[in-house]
Amino acid sequence: MEQTLWGHLPLLVRANSKESVEYILQALWRTRNTGLDAADRRIFRDMLQLDTESDLDPLLVCLRMLIRRCVYENINKDEIQKLFPNEVLPELQRLLTLLLQKFQREWREDVQKDQVILPRLKAMTWNMANQDEELTDPVAVINLKLQNDAQSNTGEMDVKFQLAKDTLETMLRSMYCIRDQLSDNHQIDMYPKRQIWFRSDMLYLKGMSCSYYPLLVSESQCEYFIHG
Repeated sequence: MEQTLWGHLPLLVRANSKESVEYILQALWRTRNTGLDAADRRIFRDMLQLDTESDLDPLLVCLRMLIRRCVYENINKDEIQKLFPNEVLPELQRLLTLLLQKFQREWREDVQKDQVILPRLKAMTWNMANQDEELTDPVAVINLKLQNDAQSNTGEMDVKFQLAKDTLETMLRSMYCIRDQLSDNHQIDMYPKRQIWFRSDMLYLKGMSCSYYPLLVSESQCEYFIHG
């Protein structure tokens, strides 16, 4: 964090109460994905008795960086105070440390809730269709059983789609490319999962309306998921 940002923290001393500083931190966390709206900015300026927006913005940047380090980095409650350099007023260090310790666990739980947990492949079966129909090309019918660990109940869902020969060949070529890339990485866990997206006119799902269907590939298996 740049030294110049710390110089804006003393503006918090202008707040008329600890609750005002607490409100500011909570509002910054609440708007972490959207940014502050005009109403919140006016409230902040009134709390801190600031005349211009230019005085407010550097303070908000500093506080957001503090919150981000407290939540996303491997910092426990007892280490939060070490984030502040010596030039920060001791009373500010104590106040912000107290509030960050108060909300750290709650905010980290919010981060966990924000994460999207995709279903995983539990079982896969297939069979051939149209084999006895002379005028219709045979297709493979794929049956997937997916397990959604994010749901409190069984969280299972069945997905069925069909693959014609040309679609299967396209899919296999992509899978071969994935296999080759995986074989080049000796420590696959260090790399993110790779996604191959198939257009909706290439995979036909019965009873579902989906735009794209990704393949997420892990080290041990190819996991098929549905993205609505």
